[in-house]
Amino acid sequence: MRLWRLLLRNPSADLGLSVLLIFVIVAALGPALAPFSPYTQDIANTLQPPNTDNWLGTDEFGRDILSRLIVGSRFSLSVGLVSVVVGVAGGLILGGPAGFYRGRLDQMLMLLCDILLAFPGILLALAIVAVLGPGLLNAMLAVGLSSIPIFARLIRAQFLALCESVLVESARAAGASNARIMIRHLLPNSLGPVIVQAILRTGSAILTAATLSFLGLGAQPPEPEWGAMLSSARVYVLVSPHLAISPGVAITIAVIAINLVGDTLRDLLDPRLRDR
Repeated sequence: MRLWRLLLRNPSADLGLSVLLIFVIVAALGPALAPFSPYTQDIANTLQPPNTDNWLGTDEFGRDILSRLIVGSRFSLSVGLVSVVVGVAGGLILGGPAGFYRGRLDQMLMLLCDILLAFPGILLALAIVAVLGPGLLNAMLAVGLSSIPIFARLIRAQFLALCESVLVESARAAGASNARIMIRHLLPNSLGPVIVQAILRTGSAILTAATLSFLGLGAQPPEPEWGAMLSSARVYVLVSPHLAISPGVAITIAVIAINLVGDTLRDLLDPRLRDR
């Protein structure tokens, strides 16, 4: 509760949370807020600039861009959330035992993470989605799997530090099993840095998924995902720049809002930064 109060007192966090709340409400309500169907084509009304009927104009098929942005927020935000959940879950499975048991298991798991970290995140995601095949669900899995090494190393570092604490020694003396120590003592005390990294990673996941969709490996037409909208708009960028501006601005605002919240939360949880 104290951390939440400190977060709400920070202007940057307030701005980020407010924008994120708007995006979440828009994504939750989705079609109920869209003035038109995001899929209905109107060939007689193609590439229209912003006007009183279509506030953000229409695309190459005459579909309302505002409606597609509203409905597309559900896809783009879902990609970020699901990808981070996959990354955190995989990081716990690899990093937790590595940090707790150490030894050869630690060496093997961290060698695997080092190999994966040797590839840029987007390149690794591209390789994974190339194996799984194009599609929004596969893009979510690809971005999530590419995030696992990052969370695994973070969780391992937290477990390594906490294993030397009095808390763990007391639990061992009380006869607690290894599983109980990890679940009841190590995991809850490791959540702070993991939550911060998860929030910051959500913004990166949205960008990576948009890149995959832009390349044709993510969401497939006619789904109104923001990256896919950018991909279809590139052909008309000189004729109708509003096609690319709208989804580009939406992605930028969402990622900045997420980063504002994540950076503020990191500063509040880091005593070296908090005391300045």
